[in-house]
Amino acid sequence: MERTLSSELFSEKAVNHQAALPLRVLANLMLWQRRISSRHQLARLDSRLLADAGISEAQRYEELSKPFWR
Repeated sequence: MERTLSSELFSEKAVNHQAALPLRVLANLMLWQRRISSRHQLARLDSRLLADAGISEAQRYEELSKPFWR
């Protein structure tokens, strides 16, 4: 049997792909929120805590200067 365009729209693969898009968007939003939160925490660390974590001031500055999507 030959497949038509209309049958492609309702195939299981197409439906799964459409359902996955909102999940990917949600996952990205959650990732971005975690990055924002962890960078706020990193900004609040004093030099003693940075040293305990093995992070230099230059590394902290580099991380804090990144946009949330990276």
